[in-house]
Amino acid sequence: MKKKADKNSLPLIQDADLAGKVVLVRVDHNVVKGGIIRDPYRIDRTIGTLYNIVERGGRIILMTHIGRPRDKKTGEITSDASTSVEPIAAYLERKLHSKIHVPAFRAENKRGIHGIDTSINLAIKDLRQHKIGGIYLPNTRWFEGEEPAGEVRESFTRQLAGLADVFVNDAFGSWQPHASTYDITNYLPSYAGFLMQEEINHLDQVLRPERPFTAVVAGAKYDTKIGPLNELYRRVDHLILGGVIYNTYLCAKYNIRIAGVSDDDIKAAKKLVSQDKKAKKIVELPYIVESDALGKKIRGGYRTISVKDLARGKSYGYILDIDSKSFSDKKVADVIASAKTIFVNAVMGYTPHFTDGSEALDRTIDKNQNAWKFYGGGDTLQEFKSLCPGLYLSVLDDALYYFFTGGGSVLKAIEENDPYGMKPVQALTQNKKNWPKG
Repeated sequence: MKKKADKNSLPLIQDADLAGKVVLVRVDHNVVKGGIIRDPYRIDRTIGTLYNIVERGGRIILMTHIGRPRDKKTGEITSDASTSVEPIAAYLERKLHSKIHVPAFRAENKRGIHGIDTSINLAIKDLRQHKIGGIYLPNTRWFEGEEPAGEVRESFTRQLAGLADVFVNDAFGSWQPHASTYDITNYLPSYAGFLMQEEINHLDQVLRPERPFTAVVAGAKYDTKIGPLNELYRRVDHLILGGVIYNTYLCAKYNIRIAGVSDDDIKAAKKLVSQDKKAKKIVELPYIVESDALGKKIRGGYRTISVKDLARGKSYGYILDIDSKSFSDKKVADVIASAKTIFVNAVMGYTPHFTDGSEALDRTIDKNQNAWKFYGGGDTLQEFKSLCPGLYLSVLDDALYYFFTGGGSVLKAIEENDPYGMKPVQALTQNKKNWPKG
């Protein structure tokens, strides 16, 4: 069992000997949907690590997961263009002005790629001789041995290790302990990349915030956020909810029914309602948008209703957004304006049709010029960029803003109350004991 990591035991890329070494780099470039890069932000954030490796004489082999090509029920793996790394390799070629080779390994009968065959050896030779700038392995989840336990995973891990001399993990967003993030550290000297280090350092600020601390959390399902939500509630001064999470809370508190909210989720939310009767940390958004149907905005098919008018025992349609005037409410505005730390993991409405709540939230938060502002999650960031593009560009270099590359990883670390508690990070620490001198 690999023990908990801490900031003093984490092996850092700046301490690694990279000269003349082939470096296997795990990144989180999970940005392709339908064969198209939706947002290159996660790719761009790893450029510093890649440049540092090359500048110090290392040669790069990259790997990432993309999407969920494995069917959970059948175990079958679909390897097609929709989850290919090809668009990422092409983007890096344009960005770095260097040839990135993607090996073509054959998948077998819906089982995925069985292993790394010897055809890659020629590419590695070219890599060492600087004939190509890097190698980008196929989607790690196309490989049969990436996730399941057993000999096939062990074999895949050994094959990965055989490609390189050093392993660098810069995939903060990939917190699950898979072969390419966890097992690989058993075989190679392993280090945390610069993005991994930066994300962990900023997580520390979320877990040890300047106060008052306000968190904004939303989500499509209540049950998936129970763990981090409970931990956040324990440490915040104020909590603002949105999305289905807020709908569930309203059902539990006011004994109403809202379309799309399950009985199990309402039952689970009653604990939060009970807690808040004493602590009173939850700041209710007073105006919500009810819709007759789940989908596009249809004139006459949606309306704003007031939370104070919710009637016990009544059933309501779909609540698909927060009315923007909620953020002009004095109590809500004062809580956001007085915060010293704000953490946001939230899309407030049903996208892409109901977006007023998210835009109003981001613009209200920006009015607070003194708070640390942390945004976590790909959807949260994408909504910010699309709804407030000018604001987004203006704050990219603002020291008080930080955009995490992995929302799930942030919530996992919050749930565990430890930025060093994720399994891949623990694996790096244990590796340092095995290779103390790199």
